[in-house]
Amino acid sequence: MSDWQPAARYPDPAIKSLDSRFDRYRIGSANIERLAAGFRWAEGPVWFGDWRTLLWSDIPNDRMMRWDEATGAVSVFRRPSNFANGNTRDRQGRLVTCEHGARRVTRTEMDGRITVLADRFEGKRLNSPNDIVVKSDGSVWFTDPSFGLLSDYEGERAAQELPTNVYRVDPATHSLTVVAGMIDKPNGLAFSRDEKLLYVVESGSKPRRIHVFDVVDGGARLGEPRVLIDAGAGSPDGFRVDEDGNLWCGWGGNADTPGLDGVRIFTPKGEPIGHIHLPERCANVCFGGMKRNRLFMAASHSLYALYVNTRGVPYA
Repeated sequence: MSDWQPAARYPDPAIKSLDSRFDRYRIGSANIERLAAGFRWAEGPVWFGDWRTLLWSDIPNDRMMRWDEATGAVSVFRRPSNFANGNTRDRQGRLVTCEHGARRVTRTEMDGRITVLADRFEGKRLNSPNDIVVKSDGSVWFTDPSFGLLSDYEGERAAQELPTNVYRVDPATHSLTVVAGMIDKPNGLAFSRDEKLLYVVESGSKPRRIHVFDVVDGGARLGEPRVLIDAGAGSPDGFRVDEDGNLWCGWGGNADTPGLDGVRIFTPKGEPIGHIHLPERCANVCFGGMKRNRLFMAASHSLYALYVNTRGVPYA
């Protein structure tokens, strides 16, 4: 998107209120900024406040990138990355990553060592772990669709050995359990602020949907899913939750609906209230910056950012 230009005036016309409830989250003098470009498929942004740094994945280029807030410098954080996709931090501040190529979930220790958290279930290899969150009890939850097995472009073409499940890694026993096995190609996921709900994107359904589950059994299991959002012509991917419980969803259209590209914002009840229009499909987002009030958007070939009048929940 080399021809992209920022808005020349305030307020930014690319930030749209679909409902007056979104107005409070807009900052009139904040424009969308493009921080970096030239990637093949930008995904999995994660903020490191102690470094003032954002990390994200460039999946087909088999690398993870780094942007430094203080200088604006962009550099390669890790190459090869085993076709890394989703990233987050655990409650000790360590990087936790989904890897398509190695078909596993890893944790990067503070000294740089790599610990494998999950790579098999009941003796069979995982498909291609996609997105990931860590609950306050230290449990690790991730989705495992088959996208990385379909070609050599963002993983390695291979046979699928397991259904496309959502998994939980127990923090005490390190055992892996299926918490949702009925979602067709589960993708992005996030907890509500109080961790009583888990939201999961279903990418295999037509139209795509975002389901919500009650978190039960002391936080170790999920209840039955309910459809929260029917995406219609849109394509949700990854998302994060703000302090008011709103969902900020990476969103995309198709050849007939390019105007859907960007980020769509929903209330906790699944009502669309705002849209941040980008010139390319947005895969995933996270909140960062000194006050967690800067929305970072990994969108196809570029990384964008926007200051908003809310804060992401701490794990985002």
